[in-house]
Amino acid sequence: MALDHLLSLPSIFLLSLLVSALLYGLGALISQKVGGKKRSGKHEPYACGEPMPAEKLQVNIERFFLYVTLFMIFDIAAFLLSLSYNANPIHRVIFIAIIASSLLMIIPEIRGKKR
Repeated sequence: MALDHLLSLPSIFLLSLLVSALLYGLGALISQKVGGKKRSGKHEPYACGEPMPAEKLQVNIERFFLYVTLFMIFDIAAFLLSLSYNANPIHRVIFIAIIASSLLMIIPEIRGKKR
C-alpha cells in the first residue's frame, strides 16, 4: 500500500522537484562565484577572450521572417495533411495546390535577397 502511494503521480512529481532543487542547490554551492570584479580575458563573452564586435551580431530580419514563414507553411501543412487521412482525396489535392502556390510566391523572395 505504501509503495502505491510512493509510485503515484503526485509523489513522483514532488520527488522529482525535490531532487532537482537539491541538484540546483548543490550546483550553487560548488560553482565559481563571480563578483563585481572586472573579467579577465578567459571570462570574456567571446571564446578567445576578445570582445565581440557589435556589427557581427546584426541579423537580417527580413530574411529571418521569410524562413519563419517557410517553416510555418511546412509545419502547418504537415499537421493538416496528417489530420486529413480519412478526408476526401480532392480536399487533400486542393490543399497541396494552395501550399504549392504559397511556396511559389515565397521562394523567389528568398532567392532574390542577398545573403
